[in-house]
Amino acid sequence: MAGSDRLPDVDQVFIQPFLTKVTKTLWTYALNTESTYNWEASEWSVPINLTAAKLIKFGRLPVQIAGGVRYWADAPEDQGPENFGLRLNVTFLFPK
Repeated sequence: MAGSDRLPDVDQVFIQPFLTKVTKTLWTYALNTESTYNWEASEWSVPINLTAAKLIKFGRLPVQIAGGVRYWADAPEDQGPENFGLRLNVTFLFPK
């Protein structure tokens, strides 16, 4: 990739496929990956995320609260993360 001669080359791909199901009771279930491939090192980082989220209201403000688990299917050996992780999100929504 073009850039400064003073910086190392960046040669990576980011892929984020996902499947999502939203229910009538405002639950959202999702399965996705946020994978990267480093062409210079020929290494994949492949976390697989499974999450559940619920849309609720605080007064009149809609808020989505989500949690899930992450499994690392592949990661660089010398710098990869642990095999499992947790994810918690709170998203405040401001409709017009």
